[in-house]
Amino acid sequence: MGALQVRSRTSSRTGYRADATSAIIRKRIYSVLLLMAGLFVVVLGRLVWVQIVKAPYFRELALEQRMRPVPVDPKRGTMYDRCMRELAVSISADSVYAIPAEVSEPAKTAKALAHVLGMGEDALLAKLTATQQTVWLKRKVDHEAAMEVRRLSLPGIAVAESGQRFYPKDTLAAHVIGIAGIDNQGLEGLEQYYDAELRGVRGQIVAERDATGREIPEGRHSYVPPTDGNSLVLTIDEVIQYICERELEIAIAETGSTRGLILAMDPKTGEILAMAMRPTFNPNSYGKYPSEFRRNFIVSDMLEPGSTFKVITAAAALEEGIVTASTPFYDPGYLKVEDRTIRCHKPGGHGSETFMEALENSCNPVFATLALRLGVEKFVQYARAFGLLEKTGVDYPGEATGMMHQISKVGPVELATYGFGQGISVTPLQLLNAMCAIANGGALMRPMLVRKVIGADGALVEEHVPTKVRQVISSSTASELSRMLQSVIVNGSGQRGAVPGYAVAGKTGTAQKPERGRYGDKRIASFMGYGPASDPKVAVLVILDEPSSDVKYGGVIAAPVFRAVMQDIFRYMEIPPSYAVGMPQGTAGSGNSVFVPDVTGKSRAEAEAGLKEVGLLWRHEGIGDVVTNQVPKAGSQVGAGTTVIVYFGHEELYNREDVEIQVPDVIGKTLKEAALVLGARGLGVDPSGKGLVVRQTPAPGTHVKKGAIVTIFLEE
Repeated sequence: MGALQVRSRTSSRTGYRADATSAIIRKRIYSVLLLMAGLFVVVLGRLVWVQIVKAPYFRELALEQRMRPVPVDPKRGTMYDRCMRELAVSISADSVYAIPAEVSEPAKTAKALAHVLGMGEDALLAKLTATQQTVWLKRKVDHEAAMEVRRLSLPGIAVAESGQRFYPKDTLAAHVIGIAGIDNQGLEGLEQYYDAELRGVRGQIVAERDATGREIPEGRHSYVPPTDGNSLVLTIDEVIQYICERELEIAIAETGSTRGLILAMDPKTGEILAMAMRPTFNPNSYGKYPSEFRRNFIVSDMLEPGSTFKVITAAAALEEGIVTASTPFYDPGYLKVEDRTIRCHKPGGHGSETFMEALENSCNPVFATLALRLGVEKFVQYARAFGLLEKTGVDYPGEATGMMHQISKVGPVELATYGFGQGISVTPLQLLNAMCAIANGGALMRPMLVRKVIGADGALVEEHVPTKVRQVISSSTASELSRMLQSVIVNGSGQRGAVPGYAVAGKTGTAQKPERGRYGDKRIASFMGYGPASDPKVAVLVILDEPSSDVKYGGVIAAPVFRAVMQDIFRYMEIPPSYAVGMPQGTAGSGNSVFVPDVTGKSRAEAEAGLKEVGLLWRHEGIGDVVTNQVPKAGSQVGAGTTVIVYFGHEELYNREDVEIQVPDVIGKTLKEAALVLGARGLGVDPSGKGLVVRQTPAPGTHVKKGAIVTIFLEE
């Protein structure tokens, strides 16, 4: 009985443990099932999120990975001069590219393309085996090469059209326009400054490809056309630019200057009409020239202005009431300032003189005295007001500011030398812009190079209007100073700058160049002025740097260049004369006329004597020892005092009738301008029509015999 009870209790405990174990197992199973159910819900939710909610995003991402774009460059906008003549254009050019994944035989392909593209096989093979989606093999190939590549039909090789920059006038206004790179980007000049406007927006050719880069048959293809860039209408006038470059070329050759510039502006608007520099370069092949040839030193370089700065000193002194035109001075030939002696360029000095005469004589001691009377603060105030110590704000990259000592470091000696333009540095643009303020009734304008931005469809995008910076001096002071500057031309150091028939105002300058902290023998000869004085239409600055000629004075070698430039600009702008040619400014002519003698074949001395004998002035162009042409022609009846343009050449060429002459480009010129240019080359002209030259035969660059006739067609 007892044994039975023991077995019963043991069996009961065993069953209890079995039930407990079973319960634990079931609990674990339920937990696992619950966990799996939770994971299933998470996975399901993720699938719903990916395949339903985010489906559009992933479809686009997958498509983007399959679509391999090839960029298509837009055409850069055109640059026009102020009369809508093209200065920079984009022409169609082909570029060859490869899709390495589709090139089945890279070595064979490289060999086939090497001769066509003018490239080495190794260089081509490296590009054809690159891990890139697409790779340019050669940009901007000629038409024949592009056609040959298309004819070969090589797998993975294609040709795309792109724009190539072309400058139809070659070196004309090269420093203004600048250059554009092979990737359609502006690198220098206005090409760089207005790159965002000119560049446009790239397009693309898109094809659907697999993971290896091969095109998917029947896949999606699309073409997104490029948006061409906007165009610029510059303030530059092509004809005035040509006149300035021509005269600068002659002046550099005659004076042996290392470099030079001519800057022309409209004083009333601040528009830059011409910006000529030498040495120069051809932007179509800029890589062949030293980088310093491309430097626009009118904007980016500072120089000591010398006596042209006396205009600023005079303006400040007149405005402050320190002097009038008749204020008397005495110049003994020097001025003692502390331990320094400031000397006059004339030995013994000018003696007793009025302030107007001191300006005419460009007397250093008088202007040093005026600077000392003004004081440092007033002097700096006017220099700053004329914009000589700050950037002008011209729309061009790399502009420099003027420079002078801090006010606290300017002593009497420094201030005295500032008065006649020594020790202070300005850019040529700042200097002429200050002169323009005087011509413009005392109002300083902001210089500008671009008048308008127009879209590819010709619609106006933006118009740049003249901007007045500040009123520097009163209009009455500006008028008085203008009268005095006219006297500099009539009676003073600027007489060689006089323009027959026109009243002009101007100032000469000859500055010593500092070298290693000291002034040496090198000079900068300059002349700046404007006209007609009563209603200024144009202001011009001429600078000849380091002339090697025996005479280095600005009044002697720079003033005649100013005269030649202004004379042709007045003629081109059809500005009527201020007075009769050959008579003093402001007086009436007698109406006498003379016949122009024939001076062709004569020497310089003979030609000058023959013209002076009958009362004619003369201006010579070219380099040589004998007169090869003249304008007006012999026998023409002209007014006494008329200037005859005499062209010189070498005697051996003049006497030979078989000389071949390159026909110059006269498209865009008036009949008179074309006749002058062609006549200077010993060529005749046969005009047809009225207005400006639109076509010529023979074409520019053609070589013809001396005396050949060039037919020009003109349209209004």
